[in-house]
Amino acid sequence: MSRDRRSACSLVTQVVALGVMLATSQTYASEFPATRGDRASGWLPQSRSEVLARNGMVATSQPLAAQAGLQILKNGGNAIDAAVATAAVMNVVEPGSAGIGGDVFVIAWLAKEQRLVALNGSGRAPSGATPQHLAERGSAKRMPLRGIDSVTAPGAVDAWDVLLRRAGTLTFKEVLQPAADLAEQGFAVSERIHNDWLYAAEVLGADADSVKTYLVDGKPPATYGVFRNPDLAHAFHVLQAQGRNAFYQGEIAAAILAKSHTLGGTFTAADLANTRADWVSPISTNYHGYDVFEFPPNTQGFAVLEMLNILEVCAPKLGVNLAALSPKSALYWHVLIEAKKLAYADLYAYNADPQFAQIPVAKLISKSYAAEQCRRIDLHKASTPEAKGDPVGGTVYLVTADRWGNMVSFIYSIYDSFGSGITVPGYGFVLNDRAALFSLDSRSPNLLAPGKRPFHTLLPGFVMKDGRPLTAFGLMGGGQQAQGHAQVLINMIDLGANVQAASDAARFAHAQATNTLQLESNLYDLVGSQLKALGHSVVSANGEDMGGYQAISFTPSTHPSAAASADGAAHGASVPVPIDGVYRGASDHRKDGQAVGW
Repeated sequence: MSRDRRSACSLVTQVVALGVMLATSQTYASEFPATRGDRASGWLPQSRSEVLARNGMVATSQPLAAQAGLQILKNGGNAIDAAVATAAVMNVVEPGSAGIGGDVFVIAWLAKEQRLVALNGSGRAPSGATPQHLAERGSAKRMPLRGIDSVTAPGAVDAWDVLLRRAGTLTFKEVLQPAADLAEQGFAVSERIHNDWLYAAEVLGADADSVKTYLVDGKPPATYGVFRNPDLAHAFHVLQAQGRNAFYQGEIAAAILAKSHTLGGTFTAADLANTRADWVSPISTNYHGYDVFEFPPNTQGFAVLEMLNILEVCAPKLGVNLAALSPKSALYWHVLIEAKKLAYADLYAYNADPQFAQIPVAKLISKSYAAEQCRRIDLHKASTPEAKGDPVGGTVYLVTADRWGNMVSFIYSIYDSFGSGITVPGYGFVLNDRAALFSLDSRSPNLLAPGKRPFHTLLPGFVMKDGRPLTAFGLMGGGQQAQGHAQVLINMIDLGANVQAASDAARFAHAQATNTLQLESNLYDLVGSQLKALGHSVVSANGEDMGGYQAISFTPSTHPSAAASADGAAHGASVPVPIDGVYRGASDHRKDGQAVGW
């Protein structure tokens, strides 16, 4: 080798070594002293372009999960298969938010059936869950926020199975493989996920199995650190080999029951074996020509529809045009916030398991009821709602679409960060703390009872236009979900935002319990003082409590061609053809996610 070539190789070696040193030692400032750049066209504050694709699309809050779902689509699976695969990976990469110890809700357009369907995959309270039992355990007035008494039977795995059996093309063996591989190999922890992990360190520290599984030397894994969960990989392998029954009647069920018994919980074998997801009818209202579909109780979906109805009916009566006012006006936000307060007052008064309570949903989502509410909005003064609520958040939302026209709006969660804080030994997943949302007030329709589903925050959304699927969307974040749904819908329907811009626009988050109004910082600077003058208790906030949104919208072709048949082929073509139109995907910049398509 020549001297020059040896010198060049030596230089390359030094540069590589320097790069490795910088990569492993560099830290980044939490405040970066720069000004954000502008887009080249369109709405300049938009964080990124919509993602456009025809064969299929996935959007969720973590890139590795979105890519796993996309690979399922590329391998021939449909949107239902991709949704379950994506959800399983989210258990690996966002374990503090969702997993097989939690619950699932789905609204989906099934192309073969030409029908919009909804699946309630939420679990129920164990057979020994009574106010008397909790009083004996020291919780007479308020549901415990963590621990075994905050756990409901996990509904996620059964919901996955029910969904795949009705409309999927693959089995657990195929769709759970990406998650099993990633759990074994490990993934790099991002800044956002590390930050979320920090909140739960104390909760995890109270359970030895959680410490072993989710803490590294007693601490959350570091940013850029590689986190592995071989026990969770094992759980996925068991499900691949034995199916959903392994979770509800087999070896995983036995591990859940043993853990519950050790901690003084009341779960029985029947509580798990009787877990079943239910097909239900989504509820809807028409808002300015668009049919908005939400989930019925036990979720907060009717609050979205009530809020939209109040805005549609009352704004004209009050002499207000939201589109003309625009979000630059304090009055625009005042009207939205007052409508939210009215809708959430009904939400906290009525929402419960409909098998245990009579809930006047038809009345609450009617235009006539909205008209009755108009007199309660004062354009010159903020109201003070009854101090009830507010649920916290710790959720995953994902959305998928495929070349056959299936679209899946899918949300699932273990509720608060790392749920109950209890990990099932040998299987690496955390049990939810959804029972924390029950009430111990004997007058409440949401009173704790065995076999009952609690008030749920989880909320998949869907929009139809002229009987055709238009947009599948969702927004995570506890009590922010319903008010967040309304805000992004108004951005799209009233203000003309594309699905990405609808996410990027500043949002508010109002807490009913404290009557505190959070505005993202730029919005606070714009209208905060004016809203304070109207009597709102306003604080400036970042995107932490504004929810993480994802969406896929479909734009039909303006020049129709041969449409794909049920098996993806047109007129005998050997190469599958995509749906006749374009999917447009969006992902919230407040989280780590992305929309990906092909």
